[in-house]
Amino acid sequence: MKRNLVILIVTTILFSCKLMPKEEEKENIKPMTEKTLYGMIGADSVFQYTLTNKNGIVVKVLNYGGTVTDIITPDKNGKMGDVVLGYDSLSGYLQTGNPYFGCLVGRYGNRIANAKFTLDGKEYTLAANNGLNTLHGGLKGFDKVIWAVKSFNDSGLSLSYSSKDGEEGYPGNLSVDVMYSLSDDNGLKIDYTAATDKATPVNLTNHCYFNLSAGADSTILGHELMLKADKYTPVNGTLIPTGKIDDVKGTPMDFTTSKKIGKDIASVTGGYDHNWVFQKPENRFDMIATLYHERSGRYMEVRTTEPGIQFYSGNFLNGTLKNTRGGVKYVKHAGLCLETQHFPDSPNQPVFPNTILKPGEIYQQITVYKFGTK
Repeated sequence: MKRNLVILIVTTILFSCKLMPKEEEKENIKPMTEKTLYGMIGADSVFQYTLTNKNGIVVKVLNYGGTVTDIITPDKNGKMGDVVLGYDSLSGYLQTGNPYFGCLVGRYGNRIANAKFTLDGKEYTLAANNGLNTLHGGLKGFDKVIWAVKSFNDSGLSLSYSSKDGEEGYPGNLSVDVMYSLSDDNGLKIDYTAATDKATPVNLTNHCYFNLSAGADSTILGHELMLKADKYTPVNGTLIPTGKIDDVKGTPMDFTTSKKIGKDIASVTGGYDHNWVFQKPENRFDMIATLYHERSGRYMEVRTTEPGIQFYSGNFLNGTLKNTRGGVKYVKHAGLCLETQHFPDSPNQPVFPNTILKPGEIYQQITVYKFGTK
């Protein structure tokens, strides 16, 4: 009996060693790229581009909307899981009511009040697609167009889009380039640049819905969030900033020390969907947020050059979306967004940081979502 037990233990150890890659084998894992046909929109092909780093982290992006469909990372036990909400096919991303899963947002991320603004003495009327307001670029924002692929290799995926003068009501021909790259220290870097031939508002961001449990938890209320911001912009009943910049101290908006999202959310009408303000020099690249899921051990850092971040706690998800990954119902608070940005409604708010891009200027924004465990 004793001899059999020893044999069993030795066999188990040998088998386990076989499953675990040796350090030298891990060092030989090379970054990989892959391009596959994802579907068709009329005569246009939609492709999915896969980036894999030497640690096995996987990021998948569509040329439709520059949409991040997957971010696959390990938990503290090495089990891989997808930490963004998504669909099982292109049909999901095309459905009415898709809440911007994973996409690039523009020409202006977030809301502009009453779908209008005045620039250089002229009033511009935009598409009202969020009550009386315009949201995330209008009826057909950058999330609903097919981007041109400039390059795709081990360095990343480079996308471009030319937004015509008058598109969705915005002035100027705007050329936009976005580069997705995945580093060997597990950072997903999104590098945005843009130029225009006429003064125009620009506010670009990405709209991934994160759930670091990789589907084990139906909501993100147990996630712990830290925002390195001691101020935020209060909003009115239609989520337009009032123009004030208030302190978070002593309010449910205080995430200066990491806390569970569910702790104070009941005290916030409708849930979190606000812009937090960073006290840092303009355009300085800083770590401004962390997200942690204790059970999986997954941890995410957010670094950006932007002056603000929109923390959205998935308040409008209601379990009705179709073609979800694995048929899961994405219920209220199933995922959260951390959208690095300039402030909402800035074209109508003179005290907010400037969002007007002029001819001869270059818009640039860099954001990195870095993944790990602890």
